[in-house]
Amino acid sequence: MLRLAVKESNALRPIVNSVGFRGFHASAPREATLKELEIRLKSIRNIEKITKTIKTVAQTKLNRAQRSMDLAKKYQTVSNEFFDEAGTQAPKDGKTLLIACSSDKGLCGGIHSSISRLIRKELVDPNVEQNTSICVLGEKVRSQLHRYYPGSLYLTFAHIGGASPSYEEALQVSSNILENANEFDRIVIVYNRFASAVSFETVMKNLYTRQSIAESPNLFAYEASSEVHQPLMEYAFTNAIFAAMAEAHCSEMSSRRNAMENASKSAGEMINKFSTIYNRQRQASITNELIDIVTGANALG
Repeated sequence: MLRLAVKESNALRPIVNSVGFRGFHASAPREATLKELEIRLKSIRNIEKITKTIKTVAQTKLNRAQRSMDLAKKYQTVSNEFFDEAGTQAPKDGKTLLIACSSDKGLCGGIHSSISRLIRKELVDPNVEQNTSICVLGEKVRSQLHRYYPGSLYLTFAHIGGASPSYEEALQVSSNILENANEFDRIVIVYNRFASAVSFETVMKNLYTRQSIAESPNLFAYEASSEVHQPLMEYAFTNAIFAAMAEAHCSEMSSRRNAMENASKSAGEMINKFSTIYNRQRQASITNELIDIVTGANALG
């Protein structure tokens, strides 16, 4: 009886071992060698140099962009004061053209994603999406919106955001948009409004059309004939595009500076972490070598 139990336990032992230890490894994970740590530290230091350089350039461009933004907003302020006194109301329904103001540049946090996110929120209703076309300034937002609304992209402009926008650039953009915007009843621009050096706000603004200007209740006080409605609308539209591009560029420079500052800080923390590991392993290897030397000297007597 005892012999039979021993045989049964011996027969079950291989099955238990094969099932109980399946998928497990007895060896511990291999630690990185000193050479691998040196290579990793060198690459992180190079990345830190790049991020610090981009941060410095963005800070310099931010100061210049803020001055350009202040000048550009004066054009829009004059237009807004005129239309406020005339009682002009921008249209709020009808066939809509959405103008997304971004750029071609990256490495600036989620500033482009915020624009595409707001547009997707606006077009969540299928009826609104069917009645809306999209015009995009810059390749970053275009590539994001093309995945969701490939059939709604009406116009796209590339090579935007390389430098501070000028009025001539805004005039070219607005002229191309107005040449193809006769079929729309409502024009809305989406851009990032500059709040401070560390924050921005993504907003949507309705622009004035020729019909809304013609229906202004107090426009007669300026003794303006119907012939000036179209030039007035084009001038106000260009001012709005110029101000939006200037604020978007300033917000982009601010976001890039903050993103590179955070990246440099993270790189510095990783350098400290890997430097500690490297020094610890180097000291351990030196200690082991000294122990081997002392042990060999004692063995020789």
